[in-house]
Amino acid sequence: MQAVVYERTGGPEVLALREVPDPEPADGAVLVDVAAVGVNFRDVYEREGRPPYTASPPAVIGVEGAGTVVDTGERVAWLDVRGSYAQRVAAPRAKLVPVPDGVDLDVAAAAMLQGCTAQYLVTDSYPVAEGDWAVVHSAAGGVGLLLTQLVRARGGHVLATTSTEDKAELARAAGADEVVVGYAGFPERVRELSGGDGAAVVYDGVGRTTFDAGLTALRPGGRMIVYGAASGQPEPLELHRLAGAGSLFVQRPTLATYTRTPELLRQLAGAVLETVAAGRLDVRIGARLPLADARRGHEDLEARRTTGKLLLLP
Repeated sequence: MQAVVYERTGGPEVLALREVPDPEPADGAVLVDVAAVGVNFRDVYEREGRPPYTASPPAVIGVEGAGTVVDTGERVAWLDVRGSYAQRVAAPRAKLVPVPDGVDLDVAAAAMLQGCTAQYLVTDSYPVAEGDWAVVHSAAGGVGLLLTQLVRARGGHVLATTSTEDKAELARAAGADEVVVGYAGFPERVRELSGGDGAAVVYDGVGRTTFDAGLTALRPGGRMIVYGAASGQPEPLELHRLAGAGSLFVQRPTLATYTRTPELLRQLAGAVLETVAAGRLDVRIGARLPLADARRGHEDLEARRTTGKLLLLP
């Protein structure tokens, strides 16, 4: 079979399409024909050898996808099966979730990691309530577009930030009440929109360049949720700042916590896929590339040229 292998850590140039043996399922695992693979920043971190995503090259990259079980034809999806940039994977049964009828496999692959992230952010990290204002950074990205829809579905309001006007239009189409292009001035704008109170929550997948300003955008008791760090890790935080800014909360969550058991995984992913099946969540697929173009996919992702979800098709 064909798979995308990296033989050393480094930039996108280390990714290469290779012929490799079919994987051998261990006890409790099954062989799956891959229909679509999700491309994520965690794959970039794996390729670069950043903890905690390190592997031992040579290795097949990637962890997210959807496909059909070879022996049974079951339609399944996953978000944590190593070696997913391939035509076949050996997947532990405990890491697979069923794909409902009416949901295409490429949509299921696109919804898993980012959809589950958006779901726990609005239900657990901060349970959005009717009338809340939420700041959603990078709102035209995969998580951002889903977050915007889910906040609105719970009765909240969204101030979105994007890097370009084209991306702003995507955020508006997803339901954003207001969009700040270029990020500058978003704390002042959300305070204006909220009658001076500030945001109930800031959902920040950017990190270093937006974190400090985000703290100033929050209402008393508000929550700063840093679920990613596309611009780098925020500077160290002196805790007394949280008191002076209004007894604020800061969380650095990870999807692994919310999917740490098979039961939690199926509950979280099932909620997302059922919402997609019911037509209440639109999963935007920004691009579909052949497996051979994995290097280009990583380049586009790192250069912020993507919107929605980027998929590889074996």
